Amino acid sequence: MKKAKNEAVIIAGHIHSFLYEYVPVQRTHSSHTLKSYSSALTLYIGFLETEKGITPEKLCGECFSRPVIEEWLTWLSDRRGCSPQTCNNRLASLRAFLKYLGDSDIGCLNISHEASAIPRRKTIRNKVAGLSRDAVKALFASPDPESRIGLRDLAFMLLLYGTAARLDEILSLKNKDLCLRGEKSYATIIGKGNKVRTLYILPKAAAYLEKYRNVFHGELPDPNRYVFFSRNHDGMQKMTQPAIDKMLKKHALAVHEACPDVPVRLHAHQFRHARASHWLEDGMNIVQISFLLGHEQLQTTMVYLDITTEQERAALATLEDECDKEIKPKWKGKNDTLSSFCGIMPMKR
Repeated sequence: MKKAKNEAVIIAGHIHSFLYEYVPVQRTHSSHTLKSYSSALTLYIGFLETEKGITPEKLCGECFSRPVIEEWLTWLSDRRGCSPQTCNNRLASLRAFLKYLGDSDIGCLNISHEASAIPRRKTIRNKVAGLSRDAVKALFASPDPESRIGLRDLAFMLLLYGTAARLDEILSLKNKDLCLRGEKSYATIIGKGNKVRTLYILPKAAAYLEKYRNVFHGELPDPNRYVFFSRNHDGMQKMTQPAIDKMLKKHALAVHEACPDVPVRLHAHQFRHARASHWLEDGMNIVQISFLLGHEQLQTTMVYLDITTEQERAALATLEDECDKEIKPKWKGKNDTLSSFCGIMPMKR
């Protein structure tokens, strides 16, 4: 194999540092988000290698030009069978890398700017099915708070709905992040990009959470134990998302007949959407809701909640007022393929 150019080595190094240093530390703690970035880059590098004939010595900034990216999107759609929504998600992940590349190397700024101008594919957006207030009440009435597991389930659902936090944000809570002081109770949430926000907990939810913590953690809770932990690891590992999914569907099935508003295939995100919708119905400002949800951009909240034109105008007016660092850099070795040169998994055919 010919020796790779210096530009190729630099780009490969940035791919590695983006996936294994920047994203896990600076951007997200979510394994799902990291997997999304990794998958997009794997597909892009795989496309360059198999469709464009790019070898390590040919890798350069031109490989990330707008025409090549647009050709990649067409390839994802036509050859890989990706939906418009999936193509948009892949594009967003690639853009995130190219922005990182531009911020790290001023010579690559134009690449990031070009990519940001590529239009998203038109999609038919499926509205998130939220929960009516009656459905929320029915779900809260399902667990038996006098039983150990029932108390846990109720405390979890009350916190999930009350804060409208993401599922992984709730599961990542440790005792030190939860302040239970009656009407002054709150949770300190570490969200996407390590952004910290403080979310108020209503007195009723706080009372059940305090009772839950006394039962499961004792009078002197270990501050570093997860609030909702896996019983198999003595509190040092958080409950898994599949376990929560199973628990929610159990309660949904139990109350669906009495309250048809409760979907049998209930999932955690519906609590978040329901709470945000109910805040909106109660007259809360969109900007406040956006902050509480941890959205980076106000537009995300507007799309998320199907905001009307009038509400959007009011919100914008208000707004104007106001991974593992020890992984060895595989890209430094002598490799025959572009994917191995960049230190990423080879694309599945």
